[in-house]
Amino acid sequence: QVHLVESGGGLVQPGGTLKLSCAASGFSISSYAMNWYRRAPGKERELVGIISSAGISTNYADSMKGRFTISRDNNKNTVYLQMNSLKPEDTAVYYCNAWRPSSAYWGQGTQVTVSS
Repeated sequence: QVHLVESGGGLVQPGGTLKLSCAASGFSISSYAMNWYRRAPGKERELVGIISSAGISTNYADSMKGRFTISRDNNKNTVYLQMNSLKPEDTAVYYCNAWRPSSAYWGQGTQVTVSS
């Protein structure tokens, strides 16, 4: 059975850091682009960033560039989202997504709250 499980969310003060993990089971992420999305309260889901299957290339939404970093360890079947200099507007549920043309999988999300 396929699962993507995000972890590492929580409450952090503005300017703080968090590192999210997304662990896959039931399939290998090595042939999938891995993406992070988020959905803030009352807003549409937005793309945070993507990392290619081999981890060679990454791309980020403009508001995350320079603050967020996506990495992956295909041997551990896990992808990460390092978030620095967090702002209250980063408060959202963060989801990981595994994508390739023939299939896609989603995790259940992890809540990140940035507040003093």
